[in-house]
Parts: sequence; C-alpha cells; structure tokens
Amino acid sequence: MNTRKIPLRKCTGCGEMKSKKEMIRVLKTPEDTIVLDTTGKKNGRGAYICNSLECLRKAIKSKGLERSLKTAIPKEVYEQLESELSEIADE
Repeated sequence: MNTRKIPLRKCTGCGEMKSKKEMIRVLKTPEDTIVLDTTGKKNGRGAYICNSLECLRKAIKSKGLERSLKTAIPKEVYEQLESELSEIADE
C-alpha cells in the first residue's frame, strides 16, 4: 500500500492548493533573476502558479508572486512568463 503524501502547493494567483505536478514553479535564483522552472528542481526560492494565464494575471494583480519571492518583479519578466505560459497552454 502506497501511503506517500502528495506534495501540495498554493497558487499565488487563485490561492488553491494543488499538487506540485499540476503547477508551474516561478523561481528566484541566487543571482536574483526570475525564471520559470519547468523541472521544479532548480535551486532558489520558488513560488507556484496554476498552469493558466488567468492565475498568472491574478498573481500579477495581487502581487502574489512578488510577496512569495520577496522581491520586486520587472514588467518584462511578467511578459516573458505570460508568453511561456501561453506556449505551454497551447501544447
């Protein structure tokens, strides 16, 4: 019998708890750059958002990502995240 717990994370956009596999990790690297971590294994402080543009927009509006990553996020980074997310959604 497999009783391993499924790691849950909270979306910084909608606030829902979901399994890590269903979400995308946004990462603040030790060099203070913000990147999408599709593997979920990179080093740094991570925040999670659902795999949807809607949640990303909510996170931008509520500054949820900025709070979670404890840093200001430039507009270009949000635009890059948005385009990467829409590519993933199209697949």
